Formats: sequence, C-alpha cells, structure tokens
Amino acid sequence: MHEWILRLIEQGGYWGIALLMFLENVFPPIPSEVIMGLGGVGVARGTFAFWPLLLIGTIGSTMGNYVWFLLGDRLSYKRLEPFVVRWGRWLTVEWDDIEKGTEFFRRHGQWVVFFLRFSPLLRTVVSLPAGLAHMSHIRFLVFTFAGAAIWNTALILGGQWLATQQDLIGPAVTGMMGLAVAAYLWRVITWKPKG
Repeated sequence: MHEWILRLIEQGGYWGIALLMFLENVFPPIPSEVIMGLGGVGVARGTFAFWPLLLIGTIGSTMGNYVWFLLGDRLSYKRLEPFVVRWGRWLTVEWDDIEKGTEFFRRHGQWVVFFLRFSPLLRTVVSLPAGLAHMSHIRFLVFTFAGAAIWNTALILGGQWLATQQDLIGPAVTGMMGLAVAAYLWRVITWKPKG
C-alpha cells in the first residue's frame, strides 16, 4: 500500500505535495507526517530534491493555515460561532476550544503560532484564534512559514532515514494513516457538544 501512495505522491510532483499540504491543514484527517515523510523517501530515492520539496511543502502548509486565519479574521466571533456550532463535530472542535485558544493567543502572542507548528494536534487549530485576535497578516504568514519549515524539515529527514529501513516504510505509513483516521473517527463518533 505504501508503494502505491508513494507513487501517487511522486506522480503529483512538487505541486501535488503543495496541494496535499494545503488540504492537510484545511481538512483534519490527512496527516502531514505521511505526505512529507513520503516526500523524504522520494528525496532518498532521487525523485525529489530536498530544498524544493521543503519550500513547496511549506508554502502549501502556510496557505492551508491561512484559510483558517482568514476565516477568523473576516468572520469575527458573532458570525463564526454558528458555523463552528453547526460543523464542529466534523471539524472536531468546539466553540469553547476556539474561545480558550483565542484567550491563550492574546496572553502569549505570536510566538504561540510559531511554537504550535511543532504540535501534531494543535498546529492548525491555532490559526483560527490568531485570525480572531486580528494578528497582522504578514506576521502570521512569517511565523507560520518559519514554524512549518522546521516541522517539514524534520519530516523530510525522517522520511530520508525511513528510506534506509525498507522493512519499516510499509508499517510506518500504515500506522500513521491508521492512527490519523482512527483519531478523527473517534472524535466524530464520541462527539458530545458542551452546550
């Protein structure tokens, strides 16, 4: 199965990686660990080059996060709350989570955007509170790009290492995909709105 996924990623090329990284940040269950990790396997096999892969993957990731930032920045609390209440189950986020995130962001500032890029669970969620707090667009993009670049570097290097361990590639990809889908389904199935 991992060879099939790797072939799809390789056939999509750099722009396919950018699109997948964009979607990974807009729609929760697609794991960046698989996308950029297999990109790293592609680097080891000579299909991709490290720097273009890092640049294009980071641009895709930044633009995906920017979608959530713009939603928060443009819609404001009053218009965003009904959207989150209605679709929260599928987004796996509560309005209460958004309010707590916004308050946390206001207390700790833009460095939260940078450091949460290294958190598998919170790196996309922080974009919405940053938008609701009306962080500067340029500052958001710079901090997001920098944090995502570091995260993507680690994933590519991990993928390159994984390529030297042929027996581990299949189980690692299957495990990551399975965990991501299972975690998402668990959140959706066990969803109980607080209100």
